[in-house]
Amino acid sequence: MEQWDSLAPQGERIYAIGDVHGRFDLLEDMLGQLEKDCRDADADVIRLILLGDLIDRGPASQAVVERAMQASGQFRPFHWLTGNHEEMLLAALDGNIPALRQFIRAGGQACLISYGLDPVEYQRASLEQLSLALPDLIPPAHQQFLRRGEDLIIRGDYVFAHAGIRPGLPIQRQRQQDLRWIRNDFLSAGHFEGLTIVHGHTISPNPVNLRHRIGIDTGAFQTGRLSAVALEGNRRWFLEARA
Repeated sequence: MEQWDSLAPQGERIYAIGDVHGRFDLLEDMLGQLEKDCRDADADVIRLILLGDLIDRGPASQAVVERAMQASGQFRPFHWLTGNHEEMLLAALDGNIPALRQFIRAGGQACLISYGLDPVEYQRASLEQLSLALPDLIPPAHQQFLRRGEDLIIRGDYVFAHAGIRPGLPIQRQRQQDLRWIRNDFLSAGHFEGLTIVHGHTISPNPVNLRHRIGIDTGAFQTGRLSAVALEGNRRWFLEARA
């Protein structure tokens, strides 16, 4: 268990889980691991943060969203960040046809089928027909949950963002598009004014554990490995659910 200069708030343990992308099996495994890991914790507060991209690509987006909703009652405090995949789905739910097209290209077909859309009907349907069917396909409770995602969480020296932050901009001036979509400009930066950014969005073979950033998207939908980081005081350690 390594020790770092970055500090979580005193008396608090934070768990952050990377991009799930429809892998209900791995999320269920991970939540079970977190429950065991925190049993002997001295911290007064156990905080859970899902870093976004719960949906798409993997086979069970519907079950993942349902499990995340349950976790919001199981872990307190609970947060989840809106990823770029949720952004596309929410725009599509609002009738944005270009966003629906982008959503499907990014792996949204698996999400729609997990919500009960017949694969044959999907192949036959036009974008306009899918757009009309979409609001009835996603249950209202799931839509409400998906619309309640956050973009940025700050706890002590740690900043949690789905994709990362824009280097050179103060935290208070970060743009939503960057928080959900940024990649190269963020990854190539060497420091963030003493902060450590915890993010997903960009797949790496193993968790990235640096002084200034922690990346925990290990490509669950294709590798069968879902990663999480635990932060307490100046300590950090990693957990993994593996298929």
